[in-house]
Amino acid sequence: MKLGVFIPIGNNGWLISRNAPQYMPSFDLNREVVQKAEQYNFDFALSMIKLRGFGGETEFWDHNLESFTLMAGLAAVTSKIDLYATAATLVMPPAIVARMAATIDSIAPGRFGINLVTGWQKPEYSQMGLWPGDEYFARRYDYLDEYTTVLRELLDTGQSDFRGEFFTMDDCRLSPRPQQPTRLICAGQSEKGMAFSVKHADYNFCFGKGVNTPTAFAPTVERINHAAAEGGRRIESMVLFMVIAAATDEEAQARWEHYKAGADEQALAWLTDQGSKDTKSGSDTNVRQMADPTSAVNINMGTLVGSYEHVAAMLDEIDAVPGAAGAMLVFDDFVRGLEEFGRHVQPLMKTRVATAAEEVVS
Repeated sequence: MKLGVFIPIGNNGWLISRNAPQYMPSFDLNREVVQKAEQYNFDFALSMIKLRGFGGETEFWDHNLESFTLMAGLAAVTSKIDLYATAATLVMPPAIVARMAATIDSIAPGRFGINLVTGWQKPEYSQMGLWPGDEYFARRYDYLDEYTTVLRELLDTGQSDFRGEFFTMDDCRLSPRPQQPTRLICAGQSEKGMAFSVKHADYNFCFGKGVNTPTAFAPTVERINHAAAEGGRRIESMVLFMVIAAATDEEAQARWEHYKAGADEQALAWLTDQGSKDTKSGSDTNVRQMADPTSAVNINMGTLVGSYEHVAAMLDEIDAVPGAAGAMLVFDDFVRGLEEFGRHVQPLMKTRVATAAEEVVS
């Protein structure tokens, strides 16, 4: 079972709460997180892109680093962990993204990949005068399909003459190219999003669901498995979970309740409002889940709360879901959480026995 870490490129990580750890993003913080993940033999690290936050008293995600720049820096201070940057495709032309990818590959050969996002929060782009209009909601995967076709042509062959509705290439060139194929990932859960993943992606990411229900995401993976089989491809899925682990179930649960009690209601209201703006395509399932006010204090991602033994057992359950390659994790307190995970949780996971043993030997 593979494990990855969704690194804290935005302030306060993934807890929209005044009772959660409050911190600014920095290269030093993310270097410490990724180097710890590498120490504990995590398979990959992924950084998001966020161009405007949710505000509120915690100024949630109002402070963010840029994804490709950050991953280039992390590529230079790591040696084996795979690194994924996120491309804001509305504002980053595919030819430029291809060149940045080739550059980072020269720093970390064979370890770099790209997460492609369409953009769902209008103010991120309208603040710069780059929002194409609300009709984009319904056409965003058509746009991303052309974008990715150009990107793949450049990465794989070094040349593109693609002509479509959104992009026109005129003997566009890329050299040098990455030394190995560049992996692409996506997180679309709508019908169009899954169709895109089946056509273009190497991995599809999805949200875990609920608290201490580690396999509740299985129907989503079953849908992508079915769509991939119909398209003659095999797509592996990675599921996102927050881990709140402690020595006892009671201690971990108390922390989770404390975070919920401090929910930043103003920031959550912004999230809910933005999540409702896409009325043309019905919005991706991920966006609807994020904006659900039921338990939005951690953006409604799947949450594993419990003792080290309990969390390890729940993570092991993921491996039984057909098509699930593993999990991408976030932590309530990233540095402490990752250290405790590596020392106390991973050694108890049956699906990571060899990995934990390798870490001890190294």
